[in-house]
Amino acid sequence: MKLPALALSGFLLAHDASSFSPSIINNNNAVRSTSTSLNVFSTPGSAGTGKGWIDPSSPVNSAESLQKTLAETMKGSTFQKRISILGSTGSIGTQTLEIVDACPDNYVVDALSAGNNARLMAEQVMKYNPKVASLSTPEAASQLKELLKDMGCTNMPDIVHGPEGIVEAATVSSADTVVTGIVGAAGLLPTIEAIKLGKDIALANKETLISGGPVINPLVEKHGINMLPADSEHSAIFQCLQGVPPGGLRRVILTASGGAFRDLTRDELFDMCEHDAAAVQKKATTHPNWDMGAKITLDSATMMNKGLEVIEAHYLFGASYDDIDIVIHPQSIVHSMVETQDTSCIAQLGWADMRLPIVYSVSWPHRLKMPYKPLNLAEIGELTFKAPDREKYPCIQLAYDAGRKGGTMTAVLNAANEAANEMFREDVGLGFLDIPKLIEGAMEAHKEDFKDEDVTLDDILECDTWAREYVAENTKNVVNAPVVIV
Repeated sequence: MKLPALALSGFLLAHDASSFSPSIINNNNAVRSTSTSLNVFSTPGSAGTGKGWIDPSSPVNSAESLQKTLAETMKGSTFQKRISILGSTGSIGTQTLEIVDACPDNYVVDALSAGNNARLMAEQVMKYNPKVASLSTPEAASQLKELLKDMGCTNMPDIVHGPEGIVEAATVSSADTVVTGIVGAAGLLPTIEAIKLGKDIALANKETLISGGPVINPLVEKHGINMLPADSEHSAIFQCLQGVPPGGLRRVILTASGGAFRDLTRDELFDMCEHDAAAVQKKATTHPNWDMGAKITLDSATMMNKGLEVIEAHYLFGASYDDIDIVIHPQSIVHSMVETQDTSCIAQLGWADMRLPIVYSVSWPHRLKMPYKPLNLAEIGELTFKAPDREKYPCIQLAYDAGRKGGTMTAVLNAANEAANEMFREDVGLGFLDIPKLIEGAMEAHKEDFKDEDVTLDDILECDTWAREYVAENTKNVVNAPVVIV
């Protein structure tokens, strides 16, 4: 009897494919195996050796992930998820709530955490009725409570504050998925605690893996949760890898808009930095394509955002740094690509709309019908690509260097960048080209205390604190100093 195709594929996925051997039928209709063992999976990477590759934190590149994806897919799109949103008043948080509005049957909001925007939080609480609402300070929490009373709230949430409040929001017992939309190392501890409770992570906080990858990846494997990327580029890669067999991935190609200075040559940018610092500061904090937060917009201008994404891609998808490339794509339509072992390239395309990657992170592997404008390639007209100038954007090389070093070096890179980024935006006299100088200096100084084995959360947090202090203390020393990348 011929098995239906779906049943056959389910049979293969339900069993260890490495034990499946080809067979032939002899003249007596008896089946005999041509091999006692067959390794049907390729070795990942362009070199074919798998050198530098690691186990991914997202559900890709393994027989187990294929089984998990199929099992989730067969549940159908009538699923309901209960979510906790960290950073609910920010860009990621508000767009996640727009998705909840568009698909009310699929999502229930159990917890919200934010900074100090008590008024917007009060509006969100009244609309979504979460069990927990967390703000940064006791004052903001008190203001929220008063606002809710004035608005006639009859089902008051548990109102908490501070780092402990974020953890409480991330670990609320009823939620099965946590959207990590907060910026910086503040997202590390709540993410870790959520993973320990078996909650899936819709990952929009880059620092979780950039700083904490050595700690996070083993926890993901131990607790069997799904790490689902919610940013544009990594979501694109994740979507492209759906159905790619173990060992089938050859190369990851991250696309970059090029940021605010993409149309300037290196000499033009450096001249502008020297003679019109005010114009540089204004332009660096305005993104040509995306509506993003101030920190990420500046990271895009320095292209550190892309360097950080290289490190994140390493931990998410397991690719070696030699097999992760960057290409500038000004239209921001191709959000990233993968190259498979047969040299085919698979790309994910869409408008520059952050809701697209967020919705897949909270609906994977389903495809929900959304009220968004469909992509029209004829309307776009052309798609262009070029290699980034690493002398113009020294932060790219700094990120590759930190990633290859591994261990605590990526935490130092990230924290130094955050601190320098903030100081530049606060207009304390730090120049645009001083940002990579400070980061490089922190990395060089950290070599004495670098750790790459048995890295703990405490190690990461200590390095984070140290790097920020280094930037604060050395700001004046970097002015007019040359950038030297070793």
